[in-house]
Parts: sequence; C-alpha cells; structure tokens
Amino acid sequence: MAVAGGSESAQRHAVVVVGGGQAGLSVAHCLQKRGVRPLVLERHRIGHAWARQRWESFCLVTPNWQCRLPDFPYDGDDPQGFMGREEIVRYVQRFADHIQVPVREGVAVNRLQASGKGFLLSTDEGAIEAEQVVIATGGYHRPRRHPLAARLPEAILQIDARDYTSPESLPAGPVLVVGSGQSGCQIAEDLFLAGRRVHLSVGSAPRSPRRYRGRDVVDWLDRMGYYAMPIDQHADPKAVRGKTNHYLTGRDGGREIDLRRRALEGMVLHGRLADLGHDRIRFAGDLAANLDGADAVYSRICRSIDDHIAAQGLDAPEEPPYVPCWTPPPGPPEPLDLAAEPLAAVIWCTGYRPDFSWVEVPVFDGAGHPVHERGITQVPGFYVLGLPWLHTWGSARFCGVAEDAEYLAEAIRLRASRQAASQERLECTALLGT
Repeated sequence: MAVAGGSESAQRHAVVVVGGGQAGLSVAHCLQKRGVRPLVLERHRIGHAWARQRWESFCLVTPNWQCRLPDFPYDGDDPQGFMGREEIVRYVQRFADHIQVPVREGVAVNRLQASGKGFLLSTDEGAIEAEQVVIATGGYHRPRRHPLAARLPEAILQIDARDYTSPESLPAGPVLVVGSGQSGCQIAEDLFLAGRRVHLSVGSAPRSPRRYRGRDVVDWLDRMGYYAMPIDQHADPKAVRGKTNHYLTGRDGGREIDLRRRALEGMVLHGRLADLGHDRIRFAGDLAANLDGADAVYSRICRSIDDHIAAQGLDAPEEPPYVPCWTPPPGPPEPLDLAAEPLAAVIWCTGYRPDFSWVEVPVFDGAGHPVHERGITQVPGFYVLGLPWLHTWGSARFCGVAEDAEYLAEAIRLRASRQAASQERLECTALLGT
C-alpha cells in the first residue's frame, strides 16, 4: 500500500539501512566513504544473531582469513583457524566500532511503506522518512518444521536449531535431530560427542571434504573462483538460491563430517521424516540414496580440485579416493517406537523461510522472496543486501558481502547525485522564470 505523503513530524534521512549485522554495517561503511551518512536501525544489539541464535560450540566453517569485511579483514593470529561464537561477535562489534556509522540499537521497524518522498518507516521510536532504503535483515527469519510436528507427545521438547545452546540444556534421554544440513549435522555431532544417544534424519544435503591435497578445500575453491562466480554464470541460477550448504565443520581445528563413520560409532541414522504420530515416527527408505548423493558431491569437489591442479601444473600431494566405511542395512526402514525409546527432544534443523510481511513495497515474488538484480529492485531507491546468492556464492558470507556493499553504495550515491542535480535544475528554472 503506497502512502501519498509522509508525516510532518517524521525524522528525515537520505538513506536508512534496516539491519545492523555484517551486511548492514558493510553498506553503511561503504556509503559513508562516499560522503553519504546513513542511519542504521538494528532491532536487537549488534552481533545478536551470532550471540543468541548459535549454540555454545558453534564456529565458522570457513577459515578466518576469509573474514574480510570492507576495510576490516581478519587481523588475528590464527588465519587458518575457525572463529567460535564469541570471537565472531567480537569481530562484528569491533567492525562497528571501527567504522563509526550511526546505529540505533533496540529499534524495530514494524512497517515500511512507499511514500511520495521515498519511504516511510514506522519504528519503535516513531516515524522515519528515507529517500532510499536498504533491507539487510537476511533471508532466514522463520524456522520451518514438519507440518505434522504437533502430533508428537507433549512430553517431547521441540526446539528449532537457532534455539539450541548445548547438550546440557536438553532434558536427559535420546534426541532426534531432523535435517542434515550444516546446522543439523553439527548439532547432531555436538550431542553425540557429549555422550548423548542421537537419531539423525538425513536429507539430501551435500557434504564437502575439509582438507584435500595439502590445503583446506575453502582455499582451493577460493583460488578457483567459486566464491566470486556471479549467479548468472551458474549452471542452474534459478535453483541454486534454495540449495542447502555442504556440511562440514570448523570444530577441532576443522574437519569433515562423515555420517557413515558416526553410524559405525553409534549415531542412529534414518532417511527423511515421512510421518509423525503419538507413538512412533516413520522414515522414508532413502537413507542409502541420500548418503550416496552426499558422497557424490564430495567426490565431485575432489575431482574439480584435481582438474585445477593438473591444469595449473601445481605440485600437490596425491590423496586416495574416498571409500565409504558403512552402508545402511537392507530392507524397509524401521520406525522409531516412542514407547521403546522415548525421545527427550526433537531439534528441527529444516531450514528457514523469509518473512518480509512488514515491508509494504511491491518487490516480492509469490514465495515472499525479494526480486532484485544484484540487490537493486524494480522500485527506485529500494535495495536488499546479505541474501544468499545475492550476486555470488560469497554474498551472504564474510568473504563476499564487501563487494556487494560497495556495488550498492555506488548505486545509491549515483541515484542521490542524479536527484540532487535534477532538483538543482528545477530550482534554476524556477528562478529564471521569476
């Protein structure tokens, strides 16, 4: 719904950035370098998502050297390591202190509308008008759960991945983790290494090697240009934005996650969740296919690195191909009998969906995703940043947000300059006409 005009009492700003995470702070810094001083609105505190929506043992899956926010690369003494939760929070907070952009913490934007003067934001601290707006709140807002989750017994604790903190925070007893993306596999490992009995419902998420032929795989992929590849050069641009990230971990100095080995050690693997009831949980018979699919991606990554080494004539140690150490037993999958093995908790690691219901600007598709070209929408002056594959694979990561922020900041500056020039011409015309 468009608003004809703004409020006379509204604060006015040239640019408002909604979201004070690494994306919002990055574009604010890039704007400030260009002489445009934006206002950043952050619903919580800087670093909130990292501090409050990650578990205690959480760490990055990409090496520290890939943390390169604009004009603020990683400067610690462990570039090949993987920052833990508290270190990540400190890094983002130090970045905010370094760039010194105006940030209002604890201010929620409850409604955003188009107005005759640009955009009108209704916030906890009153109305704010902006000539241009950047939405940098990411795209992971509301957790997804199986539609039949309510059928489980009330005695079973159900939480989403972002609410998991530690094995000790859960009631005693077996735990079912649903989803085998990065969060699902890492949480399942966190519980398993703490001695908990863990059931893991495995989906089609791919896996990645950690190190291969003498280097971290992230190092190889970065050198090969994967993180900088624009989405329009991807083999399947339409589907790639919704794909699950490869599972591996930065824990213990960085290593692979091999679910087959965990199964040998006692983790109970199942296929996809098929049906939930008060007394049992049924799984699809696709566990073997899902594990094989993950291994196929693993091997494909290795082959691409082999090809790169050969093409560049590089000297790198040889490594044997991966050989599976465990295969699921044949036959139909056994259901999980809740009477024989009462679960203490179910952790839903089944992804998130966007929620831009507070944004009343016509830039969204039927699934609620903003339609844009490298962050620039069809509505003049309205931009998005920090989304997966906004422009490249690295767009939603510490390694790629700087390039996107620089690009949008320049687009915003140019539009502001054109508007100022147009206004100046109008004033000159009016002056000459008097």
